[in-house]
This record gives sequence, structure tokens and C-alpha cells, in this order.
Amino acid sequence: MSVASFRLFALRGALLAVLAVSIGGCTALEQIAALQRVAFALDRTADTQIGGVPLTSLQNYNDLSAVQLLQLGTAVTRGELPLNFTLFVDATNPSENATAARLVNFDWTLFLDGSETVSGTYNNETLLPPGQTVGIPLDIRLDLIQFFGNNLPDLVELALAVSDLGGSGKEIRLQATPSINTALGPIRYPGALTIVKADVGS
Repeated sequence: MSVASFRLFALRGALLAVLAVSIGGCTALEQIAALQRVAFALDRTADTQIGGVPLTSLQNYNDLSAVQLLQLGTAVTRGELPLNFTLFVDATNPSENATAARLVNFDWTLFLDGSETVSGTYNNETLLPPGQTVGIPLDIRLDLIQFFGNNLPDLVELALAVSDLGGSGKEIRLQATPSINTALGPIRYPGALTIVKADVGS
């Protein structure tokens, strides 16, 4: 191959590489824009337990049986009172958004009644098609005594508010930073989102 032919071959290769990056970059920008149009909201909680006591049939602290009170009191005496639940976050990709968003990572921090508590990561790849709402389940565990002291009635009422997703007037919210898969690889959302329960009809 002559020097001139080699230079022409190299120039063609460089142009193809630039074109590929440009196409990939445009696709990545479209996917980033798609994620920015996705609406996140807290939907519901499931399988809420405090100190191993299920809260599905309880309305307030006085509904606890003697056995359950003994169980929780023993846990408080040990200095720990675990709260376990699954929090479902709805991700809605609007129908006018022509691009599906592919969520690959979801870093989150839970705030209860204004206090920052635990953090975690959801790293199951999830496709968010246009016009659909997809539930993202977050399995959460925290020690209530670590963050809120050892007053058992107050801790139970807070746990019940979590079970009812803020129905007792307690604020429940997430700060989250999603990441999406793009033609250029995973890209992290540029800033943290504040996610709360959606108002009915919103």
C-alpha cells in the first residue's frame, strides 16, 4: 500500500470512528433526555414488620397484643428495634416520550419524619417503556432505635406511618440518583431527585 493510499485509508477510518461516536452520542443524549422526563413517586409499602411483628392488621399502638408488646419490649431492652419493609417506587415514562429509558442503577436515601436514615442501591436493570408505569421494589431495613430513640409507643406509631406510607402525617421521602444504560455506557443522573408519594389524581 502506497503512502497516499494508507493516508486515505486512515482518513476514512477516522471519519467512520467520528461518525460512530456522533451517532452513539446522539442516542445517549436521547436516552438521558428520556430519563429526565420519567416521573418517580412513592406508591406503597408491603410486608412491614417492626421487631418481627407484622403491621398489616394494626391501626395504632393499642392494637398490639400482650405477646407482641413483650416481644417488642424485649427488643428495645436489647437496644435494637428493626423495621423491615418493601417500598415500591413508581417510575412512569410518559407516552409522548418516544424513547424507552433503561434504568440500571438507583441509589437511594430514606428520610423518615425529616430525619435521614439508611441508604442503599437497587441495581436490577429495568426497562421503562413509553406510556407505562413500572414498580421498583426497594427492600429496606433500619434500626429505629439508632435514629429515633427508644420510646416504644413513638417507634410503633412511626412504623405504622411507614406501613401506611405517611397516612398518619409523618413525612416519608427518598432522595435518589438513577443511572441509565446508554450507547456510551452507564450514565448517572446529574443530580439527586426528591421522591414523595404522588397526590391522588396527579
